[in-house]
Amino acid sequence: MSRLETSLALLRLWDLALCVRCNHGVRIAAVRRVFRAVSRLGDGVFWYGLMLALLAAGGAQALLPVGHMAGIGFVCTLLYKWLKSMTSRPRPFTVESAVRAGAEPLDAFSFPSGHTLHAAAFSIIAISYYPALAWLLIPFSVLVALSRVVLGLHYPSDVLAGAALGAIIARVSFCL
Repeated sequence: MSRLETSLALLRLWDLALCVRCNHGVRIAAVRRVFRAVSRLGDGVFWYGLMLALLAAGGAQALLPVGHMAGIGFVCTLLYKWLKSMTSRPRPFTVESAVRAGAEPLDAFSFPSGHTLHAAAFSIIAISYYPALAWLLIPFSVLVALSRVVLGLHYPSDVLAGAALGAIIARVSFCL
């Protein structure tokens, strides 16, 4: 086995071990309920609510930021669905008996975390237009990302990849 193969195998073991460790919290009903709620808000409810609130508070001035968020949300959806179909990485709870599903997944595959991808992209865009929202959006996005691992729906690497992709897409969108 080459050095690269050994390193990748160790990373996969670390990824699984961290997933199993984080997933232990799902056995506590209150923890499971909180992370399910955060995860469901991260499905889009929170982001659509934010866009509506920005439009209600900002009127015509909010059209550009909200349009930017909506357009990037569409791009993010296309990208993560394509990546999931290409990689077909199974969700942790389907391959590891030590991981329990704390919620029903929206699709069959794990890589990348679409919730985290959207949370990172939406947060970066919204904060770029409205810096005062950082106090709310950064912790919420971190909770969305964490919820996906705690609920056994994604490996930590899927969440990190989703966050990185969301950040890249958001930053590139400002260059267009």
